[in-house]
Amino acid sequence: MPILLKRDSLADRSLADRLLFRPALAAWGRAGGAAERLDIPDLAALPGRAWRLRHRRDRAIHGADARRAAFHAAAATARLPLGSDWGFRPAPFADRVKPCAATDIGTALRLGPQVTLLHDAARAGIAFRQVAKSHGEEGAPFGLALEVSGFDGGFLSVVFELPSRAVEGLRRHHLIRLDAALETEAPVDVFARISIRHGPNLAQLVRAVPPDEARIALDFDLAASDLHGHRADRMWLDLLFDGPGMNRILLSDIVLSRRPRAEA
Repeated sequence: MPILLKRDSLADRSLADRLLFRPALAAWGRAGGAAERLDIPDLAALPGRAWRLRHRRDRAIHGADARRAAFHAAAATARLPLGSDWGFRPAPFADRVKPCAATDIGTALRLGPQVTLLHDAARAGIAFRQVAKSHGEEGAPFGLALEVSGFDGGFLSVVFELPSRAVEGLRRHHLIRLDAALETEAPVDVFARISIRHGPNLAQLVRAVPPDEARIALDFDLAASDLHGHRADRMWLDLLFDGPGMNRILLSDIVLSRRPRAEA
């Protein structure tokens, strides 16, 4: 069971402001303003102190993000469909990725080891940023926001590579479940495609994402595929946006899971 922070801890914003952040900001504000009046020895020491403070700040941010990501990952596992033997939340929704923002991306951009943005446009203005959610929001601690403009291509795709354990023991009696939170500023056709490489072959299942639904729950029944499970060695998910045009796309969460089909 996660430990809830007490009201008098650093998680309480007003108390943290009074005890730490406001005095620190004020002190460094005064130091910056006084830099022109400092003598040489004090001036030489100032950058080193600032860098040490920045290092400790970055450690605090990283530790807080890691703990929040672990908490939300555990919460996602608890919400998996009954009978699931595997579940996965891609890194952009569970932890910070590099780059965490980009503008005017090319035809492909890799976000860490698990996610790639692809499109077929010759002319496109596409920007993305990873969004950190506020404390207390349900679901993933991070989201992905895509801004699309001047798009003359046919599709924009977000590809999620699944870990090797997703195909361990995979058979045609399995269901692959996609739970996602998705919003678009303008209407756009969205498709979810599961691809499984098995030997020299590729099994694919495509589902249309229901329009105007912020919460998505789709099952991919592998019985409808030609999968040879004992040869499966790779699986990935594509979210395909058909001609996104001028649009803002917000992916707030994605969780994939696997469970055996209920047999009569």
